[in-house]
Amino acid sequence: MNVEFIVYKKDGLESDQKITFKTPSFDIEPHDHSIYLAVKTEMTNSRQGTHSTKTRAEVRGGGRKPWKQKGRGGARAGSRRSPIWVGGGRAFGPKPKYYSMKINKKVKTLARRSALAYKYREGAIKVLEDFKLEEAKSKTIRQLLKALDIEDKRITLLTSELTENLYFACRNFYNILLVEAERASTYDMLDCEVLLVDKVGFEKLNNRLLAN
Repeated sequence: MNVEFIVYKKDGLESDQKITFKTPSFDIEPHDHSIYLAVKTEMTNSRQGTHSTKTRAEVRGGGRKPWKQKGRGGARAGSRRSPIWVGGGRAFGPKPKYYSMKINKKVKTLARRSALAYKYREGAIKVLEDFKLEEAKSKTIRQLLKALDIEDKRITLLTSELTENLYFACRNFYNILLVEAERASTYDMLDCEVLLVDKVGFEKLNNRLLAN
């Protein structure tokens, strides 16, 4: 099945070009469980795992017994750093942990294809000629988004080549995630309202998903 997209120019107008996929990677029934596994893996692997508290063995002080064992009429105490004392250690608190998950390569690819399929069904994919910028100006990107009527949308911008000018032009926009098209993850493609991709980048992404 052939799938065709209109290619837009930087001024927001339709160009004479069209991009056609004879074998689109996103022409599938989306597989929700693969998406779930891929996103869960990505979120888990992004955790630093540096959370930590000190146990009674690690807090400072507490070397001397606060008072004698018997004769005071009070509870026994062996250390000022007991977890039940103010300034004491933490009982069963969090410790640094290495978070890691892995999924099958085929599942990962299916998840990315499924995410792209959802965006295609929603009509949330816009294709641009290219993202070549002569200067690193945010104004250029703002004008482009306004011309395409997506300035208020959450956007994942997929580019065939991540240039310095494009990076600096986009970095001030809270609603733009800039990613190389071939490296876009399932979460990158789902966590947006619009996928804005250049023509070459879209072809590269499609070929990569078909090859895996």
